[in-house]
Amino acid sequence: MIEMQTLTLSEIEDLSLRALMAAGTSEANARPLAVATAATEADGVASHGLAYIPIYCEHVQCGKVDGQATPVVATPRPGVVTVDAASGFAHAAIEAGFEKLIPMAREQGIAALAITNSYNCGVLGYHTYRLAQSGMLGLGFTNAPASIAPSGGAKPVVGTNPFSVAAPGADGQPALLIDQSASTIAKSEVMKHAREGTPIPVGWALDAEGNPTTDPALGLKGSMAPSGGYKGVGIALLTEIMAAAMTGATLGINASPFSGTAGGPPRTGQFFMAIDPGATSGGDFATRMADLVGAIHDQDGARLPGDGRRGKRLAARDNGVAVNVATLDRIKTFLD
Repeated sequence: MIEMQTLTLSEIEDLSLRALMAAGTSEANARPLAVATAATEADGVASHGLAYIPIYCEHVQCGKVDGQATPVVATPRPGVVTVDAASGFAHAAIEAGFEKLIPMAREQGIAALAITNSYNCGVLGYHTYRLAQSGMLGLGFTNAPASIAPSGGAKPVVGTNPFSVAAPGADGQPALLIDQSASTIAKSEVMKHAREGTPIPVGWALDAEGNPTTDPALGLKGSMAPSGGYKGVGIALLTEIMAAAMTGATLGINASPFSGTAGGPPRTGQFFMAIDPGATSGGDFATRMADLVGAIHDQDGARLPGDGRRGKRLAARDNGVAVNVATLDRIKTFLD
């Protein structure tokens, strides 16, 4: 039986910050990641929350991530922001990029942010959510080390490569948040099952011969199952174009793993677009979104992508979050 312990969101943020800094991360790099970790736990996405803090710490110590990196921000063209993450954490690079991206999109109606030489950005929807909170329609793409084989093949060539769309709502919160990977399930979920020694459902991963497996270890040695078959591969390729080719970042086939200490910095990428709905909708965006959301919520049992996170976030603020004690013990080793 897995032992759990309840922590407040501020305790999760503080623990994450202290562990990252103890491992050699500057406060400027650690704080955005610690804040995102607490928000991720609040959203109920435990596989991307505290469970990753020991990995982040190990990667700083082994050199896969430069914990002291300073992102380099540039505006090479009107409407374009670029950030060289300098092999540092993606969160600090995204933070620096958004400081330019959001006001640029407000002024021009649309703007793009390309981040190169980056790292795992955690939950992609966390970042597009922030764009929606600023009143922008946010689109995001991030690539990852190869873990999905092409249709008809067995050797991975693209990562789980999520994309995200967040639409602003009337109350300052997103009216809609789509955040999905190109695989049936995020690879971190398979990794979580492997750590806990529990089987995975059929359809999550394939072994090295391309056969379905319930053994997470075999799945991690093989490939992730694409969502919707060849359509999932298409989504992964689209994201690879946007997050790697468009940013000059490393392709998934050449990137070092986000897990383990083998290899140097993965130097993957992220690409975001921020669009002011008022620039294109003639003032009708809010009405159209309300009609769309209403058409779904008016159906018994129907829900929108992101609905579950809203409820969990509110509950977490009031009651805290149950976290795995084994994970806490791993984190505490960096504080001893």
